[in-house]
Amino acid sequence: MSNASSYITLWREHKMRFIKNLFLTTILTSVLAVFTTSANADCKARLGDFDWSSANIHTAITQFILEKGYGCEVSVTKGSTTPIMAAHYDKQLDVITEVWYDNIIANYEPHEQAGTIMNIGVNTPDSQQAFYVDKATADKYNLKSVEDMKDPKIAALFKDPEDPSKGRMTSCISGWTCYTVNLVKHIEYGLDKYYTNFDPGSGGALDAAIAGAFAKKQPIFTYYWAPTGLMGKVDLVRLEEPKYDAKCWNDMSQVVEAIKADGPGAYKKSCACEYQDMALTKSVLTDWAKAHPKETEFLKKYTIPTATVNTMLAFYEDESGGDMEATAIHFLKNESMWKNWVPGDVAKKVEAAL
Repeated sequence: MSNASSYITLWREHKMRFIKNLFLTTILTSVLAVFTTSANADCKARLGDFDWSSANIHTAITQFILEKGYGCEVSVTKGSTTPIMAAHYDKQLDVITEVWYDNIIANYEPHEQAGTIMNIGVNTPDSQQAFYVDKATADKYNLKSVEDMKDPKIAALFKDPEDPSKGRMTSCISGWTCYTVNLVKHIEYGLDKYYTNFDPGSGGALDAAIAGAFAKKQPIFTYYWAPTGLMGKVDLVRLEEPKYDAKCWNDMSQVVEAIKADGPGAYKKSCACEYQDMALTKSVLTDWAKAHPKETEFLKKYTIPTATVNTMLAFYEDESGGDMEATAIHFLKNESMWKNWVPGDVAKKVEAAL
């Protein structure tokens, strides 16, 4: 099968999976609308959340403070990047607490420029996304860059059980913009001749694939990001890519959005470069911000250092039993930084609810 045919087949599979996920997201939205906390009819907040842990933590903390401190009626809708951001652009979701701005800039900017949504500052000061190889394999075969990966003997170390003729790069999840970014990077870098751009299906499955490879002492070639709890538990080597260039990234983003809309057939020759290490941000509907100035002021001040996010993620994974609300409460009980985000009377209400 040709590379083009392979990608078209993969895209059809990913499109069907996306449709199923969107259907489930729609159902979840309806269910969650029932389970809201009502205290202040003047304050209603529809939070958009994603299917990865750092976003879940920020949403849980924000929800707790809005409900307990401001008496807001809060609902949460969770899903992958594409449907959640589409709902935000369509004014169905008021607040997004973790935005990977550079990944979605081509779609976000027109709404921002139109004045319907507002980027309200930094959530987490620094984050990174990249291609990685486990350190043991990187050291043994002197793997330092994506160029070093373009060797049939190296690709064989990461053999894809579903396509043994190629190696596997465990990639992003379809529905996350980074999946398509990685697809374009594969083609531009020439990695598509040697590796599949494998969709693990969920953020949890991606973590499990990485953790499982380390547990079995097997090689792994993967996309990953920080902040995450897993990064503190495994030893991954970041592969060098062409340095980030704003024009190159913007050109690539146009191709990425075309593929997301119309499938791999929309691919055209572009360029590719490394992800830019960036600050994660927050987004609100402009109309909601105008109607809720006190709550918006809290959200503007909300920011948590990356190291603290990593600590919370480790607590969530290792000590909370996978309970996100318990993780939020643990943060509010053990950190004082959040008291700088809200007035004293609001802080007292939050403390009383802990």
